[in-house]
Amino acid sequence: MIDHIVLVKFAETTTPEQLKEVTKRFKALEQHLEGVIDIQAGINFSEKNQGYQVVLTTRFENKAALDAYGPHPEHQAVAAFIREVGRLDSIVVDIEI
Repeated sequence: MIDHIVLVKFAETTTPEQLKEVTKRFKALEQHLEGVIDIQAGINFSEKNQGYQVVLTTRFENKAALDAYGPHPEHQAVAAFIREVGRLDSIVVDIEI
């Protein structure tokens, strides 16, 4: 299995409602993707967040499912929305478990 973890930092102009919409749209990806075991998304409340407000995690059956995820049209639509509402930076971590 593969865990795909993304931390996202947004502009100061990004509203709490937009952050909630990001998590909602991301969670909805589960119904469109093959090889997904679990999707989680939430707003980071840690005081040590270094400005990264949203955490997105996806657990895939295997690396092939992860490879298919990136270019998937539904994923690309969510990624476009994230950029649209003010994405400044992101950190991506993929680990085999």
